[in-house]
Amino acid sequence: MSEKPHRGKEQPGHHGEGRKDDKGRDQTPGSQSRASHSALGSLDYRHPDYPHDTHPVLVPGISIDEQRRHYRVDWLVFAIAGSLTVAFVVWGIWSPGSVAAVAETAFYWSTDNLGWMFNVVAIVVLVATLGIALSPYGRIPLGKDGERPEFSTFSWTAMLFAAGLGVAVLFWGPSEPLGYFISPPPLTSEPESVEALHTALAQMYYHWGFHAWAIYALVGGAVAYAAYRRGRSMLMSSIFRALFGRRLTEGFAGKLVDIFAIITTLFGTAAALGIAAMQIGAGVSIVSGAGELTNDTLVVIIAILTVGFVVSAVSGVARGIRYLSNMNIVLTIGMVAIVLFLGPTLFLVNLLPSAIMEYLGSLFDMMGRSLSWGTETQEFQSMWTVYYWAWWISWSPFVGIFLARISRGRTIRQFILGTILIPSSLLFIAYGVMGGTSIWMYREGAPGFTEGMPAPEVLFALIDNLPYVEWLPFVVILVLAIFFVTAADSASVVMGMLTTQGDQTPRLWVVVFWGLVMSGIAIVMLLLGDATALEGLQRLVIVTAVPFALVLIVAIIAWFKELRTDPLALRMHYVDTAMNNAVTEGVDRYGDDFSLKVVESSPGDGAGAGIDSTDESYTEWYQRTNEEGEPVGYDFETGEWADGYDAATGEASEATSEQLAVARERSRVEALKTGADHGRN
Repeated sequence: MSEKPHRGKEQPGHHGEGRKDDKGRDQTPGSQSRASHSALGSLDYRHPDYPHDTHPVLVPGISIDEQRRHYRVDWLVFAIAGSLTVAFVVWGIWSPGSVAAVAETAFYWSTDNLGWMFNVVAIVVLVATLGIALSPYGRIPLGKDGERPEFSTFSWTAMLFAAGLGVAVLFWGPSEPLGYFISPPPLTSEPESVEALHTALAQMYYHWGFHAWAIYALVGGAVAYAAYRRGRSMLMSSIFRALFGRRLTEGFAGKLVDIFAIITTLFGTAAALGIAAMQIGAGVSIVSGAGELTNDTLVVIIAILTVGFVVSAVSGVARGIRYLSNMNIVLTIGMVAIVLFLGPTLFLVNLLPSAIMEYLGSLFDMMGRSLSWGTETQEFQSMWTVYYWAWWISWSPFVGIFLARISRGRTIRQFILGTILIPSSLLFIAYGVMGGTSIWMYREGAPGFTEGMPAPEVLFALIDNLPYVEWLPFVVILVLAIFFVTAADSASVVMGMLTTQGDQTPRLWVVVFWGLVMSGIAIVMLLLGDATALEGLQRLVIVTAVPFALVLIVAIIAWFKELRTDPLALRMHYVDTAMNNAVTEGVDRYGDDFSLKVVESSPGDGAGAGIDSTDESYTEWYQRTNEEGEPVGYDFETGEWADGYDAATGEASEATSEQLAVARERSRVEALKTGADHGRN
């Protein structure tokens, strides 16, 4: 049997009682260090100095709530992101024509020259996230070793479902497949044919399925890993520590990433709020018989809903917002169920499996569409596919950070596969029901359905053709209004976090500021285009997502590089090397009759052969610091800080002279290491 080492005071790298080796030499870490220093100066080849005297393989991980930090408003990030977005709102209100001209030029340049880039980013992110999930790195937890998931699997699944459902089910669910049915994607099928029916749903699944959720999984997984495994702030910039180094990550390079994240989130969320306002306006217009919807009406609606958001934020009714959000999900599911059972039920239960299989069967074909297929395909890609990839990219900081906050303790494999498969599967059903019903009603000549009907009116035409639900339009308007308020509230909190160094409860005025800016951008977006055609919304989402698309590619590289130095990844390497060496030598020396025993090996022949465990890529990240960023000793066994810091009170107690001496010595050593690291950088 193998003699397994136990973590504890007898292990190298941990403080413990004195012990002797087989020649009677003292093996206590402190005495060995003293002996080696006397013999070799400051270098001990066999037992090198590690932060907190802990070998990187034995580090259990560090969570964000174990670190010592004071959150402050990052005035550079706030000033740059705030100035740019406020200036845009002022410019858009003062001269919408000039903004529209610039947006149109930037839109056509981006789609003509960078449409391929959005397709490549979507494909690369999907392949990379699935690759990480299915690799040995998938076993790494988004938390400390042995940490259990914060939420049960059922609650976690419900929250994933909530993240996937929103205004889109009610807006795009009925209208987008109908548009593809009437006017199919180029080079696919004849309009209004049986093939077009299945192609329409497959195309929608392509836009809302695996690729979209892979983008969210990348950001959410990388942020959760950085926060709950590496102890960093919940910022987009925290992902890039292994790639940029600490100095650049906490400097301008990291701030630039957070600025990009704020701007792209603002425009992506503002587009969703604009869509919600458009559909609320259509509902009010239809229910009240007020006539044609105008942009002025939409501005008034957004202003009223923004007041509701500000009231909710100022009053601090966070629990009430959560209840409203949960109620929203229940009502949305209820509406989908009503459509399923009061609509063409038999048609839908036959259509859904066929549409899902059509999506899976044509997935690679849809992924291969680009400008090389002709100008018509290029126009379709610009209007739909590229727009959706840009929208998911712009929503990724918002949704990704939300997913990170609810996924602590899960493995990377559970997180990625769950995030990609669970919401996608549920959306396939919900969108299939809504889209299949609208297509069926159109084919049957149901009242209200016409070939060129505006997208916001499709849902209300669908409801009008269902029996017994004359009251349902009012529920739809209520759901959309609640969605606007809760989405604005949640997105503003995320942008507040990005502005306050990752503070999970950012200052109220910061949250309100970003909510007001978001509503202003939504108004400008609507003023730039026809209220029924979404031009302003789509164009600006694509243009502002371009820089962040590149950020996602770099994020893949940074996350993968960090996973390679994770303690669990190192442990797996040591296990493989040790077992291979032991079995090879055992068979060679003893045939079938041998067992495993842990003994010291010659330098370079042990389990860690080929790994320099003192390299800063393995050790720098778990060095604990105080609020001023100065190194402080820490004992992973007891959870004690060398300066007597108490996590409960947030204060450092009086330490003994011996403790202070140890802390100063450790700080001196770490300062020398840090100085050398900076010199190399």
